[in-house]
Amino acid sequence: MPTPLRIAYGDHPSQFGELTLPEGAPRAVVVVVHGGFWRNRHGLELGRPLAADLAAAGFAAWNIEYRRVGGDGGWPATFEDVAAAVDLLAGREDLPLEEVVAVGHSAGGHLATWLAARPGLPPDAPGAGPAVRLRGVVSQAGVLDLVDAERNGVGNGAQADLLGGGPDDVPDRYVLASPIERLPLGVPVVCVHGTDDVNVPIRQSERFVAAAGAEAELVVLPGVEHFAVIDPTTEAWAACRDGLERLLGS
Repeated sequence: MPTPLRIAYGDHPSQFGELTLPEGAPRAVVVVVHGGFWRNRHGLELGRPLAADLAAAGFAAWNIEYRRVGGDGGWPATFEDVAAAVDLLAGREDLPLEEVVAVGHSAGGHLATWLAARPGLPPDAPGAGPAVRLRGVVSQAGVLDLVDAERNGVGNGAQADLLGGGPDDVPDRYVLASPIERLPLGVPVVCVHGTDDVNVPIRQSERFVAAAGAEAELVVLPGVEHFAVIDPTTEAWAACRDGLERLLGS
């Protein structure tokens, strides 16, 4: 397994990422964004097996950490962090920055898709004016409609914890933070979701794809639960890898 290179993008202990490079020149860069309902319970260790698999397939994998709820995260810190982590790649001559995509699981699927929406954000919004733009996203059971998720109890109030209130309390934050509210993104999104997911119902991906139209694709995994998509030994992860290949035109 290639040894990841730890790179800090800020002074906080959670402001860093791990860059895993392939042998030879990388085909593309894949930003890996872990989940955990934006809470401090889980970290980028969830993304390490995926980063290793991606590097073995010829990709540079940038597995990012960020401040989470309970660890100085929330609005706007979590969003500022993932944006800064991606922008740190700017100027690296060893990486093909015209070929940057993201893959994210659960809350990481939300953040990965939000990263793709950055070019369309108002100039004063967190994450506006990206130095590095994504070509596309694979959302693995992503939370893509924050209003619907909060009103239907996804994550037991995780969205309100992230944004500092519910949709009726801080509506402007939901407009800026929820991927479905940022459509059209201008880049494709592949939504991979299992029908047996009880953590993030497939309704989240269905609603996003229906709203996005031709910009998005839904890959339904019959009988698959929430965590199979981040296990490199599964067909569920293979479906995610296939999605990345489609985004890159392979």
